[in-house]
Amino acid sequence: MGTHKEQEWWRGAVIYQIYPRSFQDSNGDGIGDLPGITDKLDYIASLGVDGFWISPFFTSPMKDFGYDVSDYLDVDPMFGTLDDFDRLVERAHELDLKVIIDQVYSHTSDKHAWFEESRQSRDNPKSDWYIWADAKPDGSPPNNWQSVFAVPAWTWDARRQQYYMHNFLPEQPDLNLHNLEVQNALLNVAKFWLERGIDGFRLDAINCGMHDPELRDNPIAPAKFRNETRPCFMQMPKYNMCHDDMPQVLERLRVVTNAYGDIFTVAEVGTPEPLPVMKDYTHGAHRLNTAYSFEFLGSPDLTVERVQEILDGWPGEPDEGWPSWAFSNHDAPRVASRWLQTVEHEQRVKLIALLQVALRGNAFIYQGEELGLTQSHVPFERLQDPEAITNWPHTLGRDGARTPMPWKLNGAHAGFSTGEPWLPIEAAHELRAVATQDADKESTLNFFRRMIALRKSSPALKYGDLEHVEAPDDVLAFIRSFGEERMLCVFNLGESTVDWQPPGYKDLEVLAAVGVNEHGVSKEIPAFGAYAGRIGHG
Repeated sequence: MGTHKEQEWWRGAVIYQIYPRSFQDSNGDGIGDLPGITDKLDYIASLGVDGFWISPFFTSPMKDFGYDVSDYLDVDPMFGTLDDFDRLVERAHELDLKVIIDQVYSHTSDKHAWFEESRQSRDNPKSDWYIWADAKPDGSPPNNWQSVFAVPAWTWDARRQQYYMHNFLPEQPDLNLHNLEVQNALLNVAKFWLERGIDGFRLDAINCGMHDPELRDNPIAPAKFRNETRPCFMQMPKYNMCHDDMPQVLERLRVVTNAYGDIFTVAEVGTPEPLPVMKDYTHGAHRLNTAYSFEFLGSPDLTVERVQEILDGWPGEPDEGWPSWAFSNHDAPRVASRWLQTVEHEQRVKLIALLQVALRGNAFIYQGEELGLTQSHVPFERLQDPEAITNWPHTLGRDGARTPMPWKLNGAHAGFSTGEPWLPIEAAHELRAVATQDADKESTLNFFRRMIALRKSSPALKYGDLEHVEAPDDVLAFIRSFGEERMLCVFNLGESTVDWQPPGYKDLEVLAAVGVNEHGVSKEIPAFGAYAGRIGHG
């Protein structure tokens, strides 16, 4: 492991995720936009994060709220203009913030010009840019593949008299990344945004970018993965995603990004067994920098065994990629409503914050997580998410994690917009508004700021190796080390006080604590208490 100064800017970075529809509205239409983000960049800088990732703001029919792109090279009018984006990047760089944007390479909107041409005939110049297949003799789809949105992964198109494939909505046809012309077109998209000064890409659902050309049926999912809430969870997605050739595409992308300096690349990998895929996509210095999956996002609760299992997947072997961790995002119920529900709210949120900055890997913090926001209840008549509407009331959907940021308690619509917000803002969220918490030094917001500052000041927490410490049941303990610095991190995730003295306890300099007296840590660790501190070398 190199010295502090030798590390890339993104290694160990804390990245703030912005969901633009819900961050800040500048024009009163109830939908957040790019000028609204620019207006709040001082706030983001005040958190101490290294940069931020913006979910899609490209031209789109918004069937999946921007993840159905109809023009990769422009800003949707509801979010602003390219000039607005350029001003955002300029201001972010003035504040020493890196700008990361989404790239959706596995599929487009069905309104994209590429698809509109592709569907016209079987012999036009873009006829092979998407995944087309004939029906079976009985007219049924080519195979048993299922989409995430509870429908078959195939939709009939009468013009071509063929089915086209979509891992998501029928309005999101999958691109054929086996076609080099498609790859080249997407690499040109990357260059377009790199020329505008961005610092990195988050690659949405990139493991869905290639399919099995033989169109073989997916096998039935084993019991441990099987979930009958949706057909796609009843089979293993062996052939509709995670194709062995995908890393070659990522290598081509890395060649492009290398030409623009130290550009950050992170893959989203959603599949029942993500670790081998993430390892493959980040192996060596010629693919992506890092990857994350739903390992924490999908965990219903926080246990010692689960955390250790996830961390053990990234031991730091030669040529191994660098991990990233998200506890909440726009696709998952907020972590404050999933983990440690028997614990008082403030202590719960602060313990989770300390854990996230202590883990080895990048930390992605979703907007509002720093405020301790819980999952909102959105009534059926206000739902926007197609997944929530389709599966109502059997799944939580995603709207509850996408409600607008509360900026102030007494402002119109919590200071988010002067118009009616696209999703409702809960009264409980308004009570946790930024302005209110800003003035309270013991608030969740200010605790997050202190934890991020601690991580940035500690090479061990930012870059260091991780070694598990043997501890009593329900206690998660590990040491992060880099150079001469060693940081001991201890979390009691159980409901009982534990009497335990970890290695290095006697010369421990406590730097952060939750539910524990920071100035007098004793051998007794109270239920759901946690602390982190520097211990002597050796």
